[in-house]
Amino acid sequence: MQKAKLSHLILALAIAGAAMPAHALTKEELVAKLQAAGYAEISDVKSTAEGMTAKAMKNGKPVRLVIDSSGQVKEQD
Repeated sequence: MQKAKLSHLILALAIAGAAMPAHALTKEELVAKLQAAGYAEISDVKSTAEGMTAKAMKNGKPVRLVIDSSGQVKEQD
């Protein structure tokens, strides 16, 4: 009986661990990621309920960015 409980606990922890990112990006890591994706003049990096937000320039136009907990970058109007 104890083995079954232990294996269920291990399975639950493995599932929970897979759902969480390994670690949140630091501000410096985020800026480097955005620069690698072609964004420049990155500013106003903040943590919000949406995830991380930032302002940047891409192709000469200002953009507002939202970066979710999985690291996906989305441009907002």
